[in-house]
Amino acid sequence: MSLFNNKLSGILICILYLQPAFAGDPDYSVAAIPAALKEKAHAIKRMEELVVNVSSLSEKKIVHRYAITVLDASGDKYAKVIDYYDKLRSIRSISGTLYDAAGKQLKRLKQSDVEDLSGVGSSLMSDDRIKRHSFYYTVYPYTVEYEIEVKENNTFTFPEWIPQEDEPFSVEKSKLVVNVPLDFTLRYQSFHYKGEPVITTDKDTRTYSWEVKDLTVLPDERFVTDWHRRTAAVLLAPADFEIQRYKGSMNTWEEMSRFMYTLNQGRDQLPEAVKQTVHQLTDGLSREEKITKLYHYLQQHTRYVSVQLGIGGWQTFDANYVAANGYGDCKALSNYMCSLLKEAGLPAFCVLVYGGDNEITFEEGFPSNQFNHVIACVPGTKDTTWLECTSTTLPAGYLSSFTANRPVLIASEKGSKLVHTPAYSMEQNLQLRRITANINDNGDMLLNAVTHYTGMQQDDLQGRLHQLSREKQLEILKKDLSLPSYDVNKYECKELAEQLPAIDEQLEISAHNYASISGKRMFIVPNLLNKTTIRPDADVPRLSDILLRSSYRDADTVLITVPEGYMPESVPQSVSLKSTFGNYSCQATVTGNVITYIRNVSIKEGLYPATSFPELASFYGAMYKADRAKLVLVRN
Repeated sequence: MSLFNNKLSGILICILYLQPAFAGDPDYSVAAIPAALKEKAHAIKRMEELVVNVSSLSEKKIVHRYAITVLDASGDKYAKVIDYYDKLRSIRSISGTLYDAAGKQLKRLKQSDVEDLSGVGSSLMSDDRIKRHSFYYTVYPYTVEYEIEVKENNTFTFPEWIPQEDEPFSVEKSKLVVNVPLDFTLRYQSFHYKGEPVITTDKDTRTYSWEVKDLTVLPDERFVTDWHRRTAAVLLAPADFEIQRYKGSMNTWEEMSRFMYTLNQGRDQLPEAVKQTVHQLTDGLSREEKITKLYHYLQQHTRYVSVQLGIGGWQTFDANYVAANGYGDCKALSNYMCSLLKEAGLPAFCVLVYGGDNEITFEEGFPSNQFNHVIACVPGTKDTTWLECTSTTLPAGYLSSFTANRPVLIASEKGSKLVHTPAYSMEQNLQLRRITANINDNGDMLLNAVTHYTGMQQDDLQGRLHQLSREKQLEILKKDLSLPSYDVNKYECKELAEQLPAIDEQLEISAHNYASISGKRMFIVPNLLNKTTIRPDADVPRLSDILLRSSYRDADTVLITVPEGYMPESVPQSVSLKSTFGNYSCQATVTGNVITYIRNVSIKEGLYPATSFPELASFYGAMYKADRAKLVLVRN
């Protein structure tokens, strides 16, 4: 677990919370499922009711009952229970039953069958634990029914209601019920839900309920927004809340910002020895030099280790703790970095963010706990410097695709509105490649490639260089190369120490039978290493809006020397494509026995309507075809 626990995804969201709901003996016969729900489905949610009972600001109970019919082996993953508990969250009970295809009961869950495991993971210390269960049944189709009751000692987080768990997953019926005291304000935001919730009141309780029926499978689409924007979903949040005696509000982002500041106030005091070190390192330096010097100091003297006990998922360990131990989680390291900067005379703040590669979907109009990570920022007169404090390798001021281009919340005493982290432009995210290659009479090729990666185009490679062995790096490289048979003779990378990180890569490859020989003719695809693999089907109706998560540019220059005596018989026509989503061009020419191939691609990030999908499919389809065009040579 990272920082907060409310944004769980996939299977966990729909497995964690259970309650009895539907009266009478259930009919789980597969024959009773409407045919439309079976079509293209691996699993079907037969029924579900998620009930949230709020008794006070400091306590709520969540009860969830559901049944899922698994149609084939691909649906097995939906039939498991995986739930966590800690000091703020206890699992009161778990029950379950297994049924065969006719709906006949086969087995009941025994408490001894429920695994109770440590949830420590990457944390050095944590009170997280996991309960897990599976019937491990493989005679298809079958049905599992589960019921789980959970108690949570806070109202800071609420479960999401997303009945449909995945594309090949349909829903027969599902219901969300939330019971709150009359003086408790429940806030909600729905997606793909017709109408408003049914709201009723009695003497001291207000009840909200949502219900859906007959949700068929969704197509597996590329370039999509987050799952909750593609299917029926309801997000919940309080107006006022309490967590371990800390009270706050989140009607606005300003209120939430003040709460997070108060929760961590006074935890930025440094030991005297560290204060002296700060001044030794930074006195007399410029703002930028101070930031860089202290960021390097942080990277050299600390490491990321998650430490979460009780309220530790939200409240940081103080600067003294990090200084003494040399480690901390994202909150602690960011708080420590801000403490160093403040000692050097630079105001700095901790910042809440949802971290994840290219994860930028965020509900800005719904103040709530949508965060799982903390970074630091240093405001300036002209610009703000952003710091990823868990990394020991990034340059100061560069965030990478993990936290770039998304809304964030600064924890401030006066409160803060949402601001955005930098979006790296097309000209900052580059892949510039020059290839020289020689092909012999047998069609074998010796290829040398020099590639310059910048910005987010170097992120994955930078991570591999620092986290993986050379053997693993080569394994991943070979999977990425679209060559039929080859050996990697040389592979070297050099990182460039710049504010916008860059990597120069050198690659030598011996490719066997790359060129096809047929009689007097030689067939060559001049695009050697950078073929697009995406070819959407324009005839399939598009449901989701189109999300291109980042802008980038690729430029390839390829020089291929072929044996003497070959003349061009057929050269691919030049291609130039202009679209809403970007541009593409390629051109091949032959001079003597040298083929020159030049290719340029630029992609524009953005959210585009589903109605523009035919244009996107046409654009990528044309690129796919052009990238594989063959040049034909004939020997005199």
